Amino acid sequence: MSSQPRCPHCRHFVYLDALTCPNCEAELGYHIVTREFFGLRQGRVLIGDKTWYTCSNREWACNWLVREDAPAGRCFSCRLTRRQPDADDTVALEKLAKTEEAKRRLLLQLGDLGLPVVPWDVRPGGLGFDLISSLSDGKPVVIGHANGIITIDLAESLDDRREALRVRLGEPYRTILGHLRHEVGHYYQNVLLNDDGAWARCRELFGDERTSYREALTRHYKLGAPPDWHESFISEYATMHPWEDFAETFAHYLHITGTLQTAAVIGIHLDATVTNLRDTDVVPLASYRDEPVQRLLNDWEWMSQGFNRINRAMGFGDLYPFTIVGPVRHKLEFVHDIITRAPLTFDEQAALAFARDDSEQA
Repeated sequence: MSSQPRCPHCRHFVYLDALTCPNCEAELGYHIVTREFFGLRQGRVLIGDKTWYTCSNREWACNWLVREDAPAGRCFSCRLTRRQPDADDTVALEKLAKTEEAKRRLLLQLGDLGLPVVPWDVRPGGLGFDLISSLSDGKPVVIGHANGIITIDLAESLDDRREALRVRLGEPYRTILGHLRHEVGHYYQNVLLNDDGAWARCRELFGDERTSYREALTRHYKLGAPPDWHESFISEYATMHPWEDFAETFAHYLHITGTLQTAAVIGIHLDATVTNLRDTDVVPLASYRDEPVQRLLNDWEWMSQGFNRINRAMGFGDLYPFTIVGPVRHKLEFVHDIITRAPLTFDEQAALAFARDDSEQA
């Protein structure tokens, strides 16, 4: 299900994080069920037979709506945030708003792919987010994933800090959304690999994740990636440990499918009669669920070249500064297979999204 980012009053285009229409200034709320914007009156709107209210975090730029019988006054995305800065830490909360925007984009994509999102407060090991700032008290925040909880340092929403880390770590690409996509890959490795055959195939491609992570971490930061890393891995960081290789590959699958979906819904394609890139049309799809991975990666190869040329025309670096070699294609094929075999129906996703834990049901 693709998003319909248009104002319900004047039909002007609005971005997914919009609180008001930039054209008619109408107050807007985003309805995750229909992927549409609705106009608000006194912070509420009737959709079908249910009233939806603005999220209690709207003052921090959350535009999602909350169903009247939801288990909390926060929207589904905000409810997944387990920890956040204190209410009086306004500087950190401003950074939280940008990170929450990226998280909402992530959740919409996971929904489009049909992936299960079980909230942390419904089931042990469910998905949750600790969004805290190392700038609040000067203590370091370790970005990572553990038992379903993804931890992000809000300080990385600062462009100069994130860029300094990118340079220091030798990364060609570093964004908050990219972090979230990587860390959620760790979560889904345990969720989607649910039989011995799947784990065996995963270990054939990525290596044995049971090897010592601590030793791998020490080795990576002492010696760096092997000089021939680009022959088998999507990034230098992917070489550190099989867990990181899987998470990096999963993140790139989300990069690729998300960008192609956006291109599809706004009508971007390569017309062979005018392009000098190739001799046949390339028309990206909103969903590759029923397509072989070869179609996905072929479309991406040519579309990403076009996107890179547009970026260079503006004086920026490549939009996608990575090369997908043969072994990486096989890894992406594995990720494609486990994702496309996992989709839930819309009703199944909604049941998870609006579930209550046992104590709330009692």
